[in-house]
Amino acid sequence: QLQLVESGGGLVQPGGSLRLSCAASGFTLDYYAIAWFRQAPGKEREGVSGISATGGSTTYADSVKGRFTISRDNAKNTVYLQMNSLRSDDTAVYYCAATRGPGLLYASMYHSWGQGTQVTVSS
Repeated sequence: QLQLVESGGGLVQPGGSLRLSCAASGFTLDYYAIAWFRQAPGKEREGVSGISATGGSTTYADSVKGRFTISRDNAKNTVYLQMNSLRSDDTAVYYCAATRGPGLLYASMYHSWGQGTQVTVSS
């Protein structure tokens, strides 16, 4: 059974940083593109960042470009999202998801999802 587990969320002040991790179990991430999505209260889920299976291609939502960096360590079966210069509007539950297709930011492309980790940016 494919399972993804997110970790690393928490409470951080505006301007601060967090690193989220997405660990896979039950399968190897080598053949899967991974993306991060987020959902704030009362809002639709939105794509944040995606990375191809090889790590050679990444994509970012305009709202996080220059602040977030996605990376992967296939040896550790883990994908990371480094979030810097956090703002209050980054507050959301962050989910990682896997697909055998390209790492584009369309939720319908993804078949395996984690349970989410809460990120709260507040002073």
